[in-house]
Amino acid sequence: MPRVGVIGTGGWGKNHVRVFNELGCLGAICDLDQARADHFAKTFRVPAYTSVDEMFKKEKLDAVTICTPASTHFAIASKALQAGLNTFVEKPMTTTAQDGEKLIDLAKSAKRTVTVGFIERFNPPITELKKTISGEKLGELILLEFHRENRRGENIGDVGIVKDASVHDIDTACWLFGEDPKTVYARVGVLYAPLEHEDFATVLLGFSGQKTAFLVTNWITPNRVRTLTAVFSGGVIDVDFVTQKTEIHEGTSTTVPTRPFQEPLMLEMKEFVAALSEKRQPLVTPQDGLKTTRIAEAVLASSSSGAPIYLS
Repeated sequence: MPRVGVIGTGGWGKNHVRVFNELGCLGAICDLDQARADHFAKTFRVPAYTSVDEMFKKEKLDAVTICTPASTHFAIASKALQAGLNTFVEKPMTTTAQDGEKLIDLAKSAKRTVTVGFIERFNPPITELKKTISGEKLGELILLEFHRENRRGENIGDVGIVKDASVHDIDTACWLFGEDPKTVYARVGVLYAPLEHEDFATVLLGFSGQKTAFLVTNWITPNRVRTLTAVFSGGVIDVDFVTQKTEIHEGTSTTVPTRPFQEPLMLEMKEFVAALSEKRQPLVTPQDGLKTTRIAEAVLASSSSGAPIYLS
């Protein structure tokens, strides 16, 4: 079984620790907060560090996951690859496309894999939706409408909502349509967040033909909303990312499939561990991470200029 180190155990990182422990893969943890590092070391009986350099030097690991603030992803992932470790980076892979390109080159030189935490690909209703699209059961997929809304987490301060949250739906839209958008038009703004970062975004992604994705993301709505409506030529599918409820509308009938609830993070990490064991690239590639960052940059550029951005 591969040994995985988790870097950053606050916020979402604590869930990485729990899941890898359940999978029997947790090898070590690293966190700048000594008290938090000691807590996880005692709870899960693994070595704890406050320095990634020390952890890389002392521990024999196969991979690491990086759950630190977005602005640190490139530097830490670079160190991990240079240390010969396969690397899982929570979204965004990097905060700039330029750094994303450098990270991909570094991974190639090190002959190690990089993957990105686009967890919604592993959410069971999205997996089923992908199968429905591929099987053309409801005809052609025309429109995707995403809503991702809730108050901003206290641990998010180095990027705005586009690079922190909208990237989830950007990746999911590209994955479901099976192609990259050709145009990006967006409007973002700030209401509550620090002035240097936006806290709401409305994004329109134009794909080939008439295929379109509409994304609404904000840190203003007090309640947690995570929904997707997929409009086909022959029906509509509504998905709730949180409850995993799916409603399939065809004509005047509505079907609500039943399936056992499965934790998306557990499914995501099982795939990562399997890829490590089989010495292959995980489902999400670093190119996917780079593409999403480029689209996020186009979103911000479109909002700034008030004009659509045409992607090559």
